Amino acid sequence: MHPNQQTLETFYGAFARLDPDTMASCYADDAAFDDAVFSLRGKRDVGGMWRMLCEATRARGADVWKLQYRDVRADAAGGRAHWDAHYRFSATGRIVDNSIDAQFEFNPAGQIVRHQDRFDFWRWSRQALGAPGVLLGWTPMLRGKVRRQAGASLQRFLAKEPK
Repeated sequence: MHPNQQTLETFYGAFARLDPDTMASCYADDAAFDDAVFSLRGKRDVGGMWRMLCEATRARGADVWKLQYRDVRADAAGGRAHWDAHYRFSATGRIVDNSIDAQFEFNPAGQIVRHQDRFDFWRWSRQALGAPGVLLGWTPMLRGKVRRQAGASLQRFLAKEPK
């Protein structure tokens, strides 16, 4: 197994256990993360997002949390994985089953420098938000609103953390 594949195995194993510190240790200081909700630069913001999400899940959804991952592949330059998450969306209390394809780039030290997750936002929004997601989940307007709210939540979370 390539060491970068082991990094991804470590990352997803920690995620399944809701261990954001181990997850954050897999990223380089200049890491970038992008998905339909977040566009983050720097290990502090990326790690903070995982801490925020893991803490919310432990506080309001540990009873239903389940993460499964598969097809983890990596070489010296990049990697990919597929993961499925079953969780309670903390903002609404609704149960979500999300299916995500991830792509990664690594630095020579084996740390993640670029992480991009792709998932069907409309499918996610229908589950997480209910009627608004059904009616508007396909629109850029709702996606923008979710991005703004998530970004504001992350900034509030990070403001409470030591630098």
